[in-house]
Amino acid sequence: MKKICAVYFSGYGHTARQAGAVIEGLASVADVDASGIVIDAEGQVRDEAWVQLAAADAIVFGCPTYMGNVPWQFKRFADASSKAWFARHWRDKFAAGFTNSGSMNGDKHSTLNYLFTLSMQHAMLWVGSDLMPANTLAAQRDDVNYLGAFAGAMAQSPVDAPLENAPGPGDLLTARLFGERVARIASRLTPA
Repeated sequence: MKKICAVYFSGYGHTARQAGAVIEGLASVADVDASGIVIDAEGQVRDEAWVQLAAADAIVFGCPTYMGNVPWQFKRFADASSKAWFARHWRDKFAAGFTNSGSMNGDKHSTLNYLFTLSMQHAMLWVGSDLMPANTLAAQRDDVNYLGAFAGAMAQSPVDAPLENAPGPGDLLTARLFGERVARIASRLTPA
């Protein structure tokens, strides 16, 4: 049984919906125990979450994109992970990332780059998306990977959208399929 954790911060609930879809995708793969760890409004996780992360085979990082990067709450969590870094608790685990913002672009790639860099600091193995982009003239906003992300999963939630409407169905399906890919890779491969 592979253990995979999605550790995430969500400021307004939209990224939590995306995280739920990622976790659903993780859990859809046989022999995967998927769980979510919430970073709270003060940028902290429960003490037992550090033990859970150390025992995981893969960690999926997630947060909204604020002002072109991770919010301070996620950064506080990342800085606190230096204890895990020093002990090499996350070395050779699989890693992946997802983000959400109010704008269609919103510089979300900067956030994914930060999540990737965090995983590289921890000597983790990054898993990107294998979803083809919806980039034809016939493409619709609710198509899978409409935002065309390969480094991780991206979603867009209008800032005034109620939680039940955002992210939209295409972005949630993208997140679910992304979670499924991470779980398939983690369950199939074993790092050295």
